[in-house]
Amino acid sequence: MNIAVIGINHNLSPISIRERVSFTDTKKIEAINILLDKDIDEIVILSTCNRSEIYISCEDVEKGIEVVKAFYEEFFELGEVRNYLFSKKNKEVIEHLFNVASGLDSVVLGEDQILGQVKDAHEFSMKLGATKKLFNRLFRDAITTAKEVKTITKISQQSLSISYIGIKLLKEKMVSLKDKNVLIIGLGKMNLLTIKYLQEENVGTIYISNRSIEKFKEIQSIYDNIEYVDYKDRYNFLKDNKIDIVISATSSPHLVIRKEDMPSIKNKIYFMDLALPRDIDYNIKKLDYAEVYCIDDLKYIQHKNDETRVQLSKEAYKIINDKIDEFILWEDISTIDPTIQSLNQKCNEIKEDTLDYISRKINLNQRDKKIIDKMMTSALKRVIREPIINLKQVKNKGKREEYIKIIEELFDI
Repeated sequence: MNIAVIGINHNLSPISIRERVSFTDTKKIEAINILLDKDIDEIVILSTCNRSEIYISCEDVEKGIEVVKAFYEEFFELGEVRNYLFSKKNKEVIEHLFNVASGLDSVVLGEDQILGQVKDAHEFSMKLGATKKLFNRLFRDAITTAKEVKTITKISQQSLSISYIGIKLLKEKMVSLKDKNVLIIGLGKMNLLTIKYLQEENVGTIYISNRSIEKFKEIQSIYDNIEYVDYKDRYNFLKDNKIDIVISATSSPHLVIRKEDMPSIKNKIYFMDLALPRDIDYNIKKLDYAEVYCIDDLKYIQHKNDETRVQLSKEAYKIINDKIDEFILWEDISTIDPTIQSLNQKCNEIKEDTLDYISRKINLNQRDKKIIDKMMTSALKRVIREPIINLKQVKNKGKREEYIKIIEELFDI
């Protein structure tokens, strides 16, 4: 097994670094093509608001790790990124991925969104032909295990997400959100959840600003206290209306609220930035009327909510460890696949030679040829079936390699 993961996440780096090494879909395609040209066999890029991780499989894993570290520096033109990069190899990679997919490595312990993000990351690479048998099995096992963890432990039963924690922080700072007017910028999954949580707090009017009105129309009939604000009018809207809270979560690579464009405002506004890269200029906090919070500010709130989930996570780790052992056994046994393939090829060669000889000696019709073909295929498979089954059951790696060598010598494959 020669696999590794290299990247940065919320555990080791500030948001100012994470936002500079996030991947759009276009950047993912470019990055995958670059790395495939550098002797990397399989690649999956997981880029979320809290992590930027590149999973690789290659013949020389140490060289692969160095290639990816250099890639981060060059691709993002960020020399200091190396100070924040972590790397893991082989079994540690499996443990890390299973924990990530299950939400055990998230800011919000047990959160649901990361599972979908892991699945999307794998499918994205698979469509580009950047994954093969090893990573397809690894990521599918991680996703399946995460689903089992959530079903058995109910660790995600509470509505804890980045959006939820963001609303909780605002409530702590403002004492109450009741009747507060909110401007939401962006209508992705994050803000759809945000709207749901805001409704539970009995806020006043929720104004929604999005580049397209179509998404707004999809939810317009669900809530009776939402109104649309044209995206290009967002600054004037802040000036002319009493807005208490601004929450932004877009996929824009650039700031959507800049300090230099902010109008003069008399009332106090709380800005909550749930995006990465960040949407809201953090310098806005220098304005007298503004308080600004980003994803990294949510951590201390989350620690208060983790006690129950920490207990549940212990059960989750037991499930994950069993599944990791199963994957490692599968990967270990898969080393005999080339031998099995060679045995099958040998059987096919024998069958074809024999059929050719029979056809030259006996005048057979097509029906007879098909019958003999099936009979010979079945007979030859019976010859190798038992050795293959027994070989798969050998758990001692050294002994299994010894048997493989003997089989290859005896069958001349």
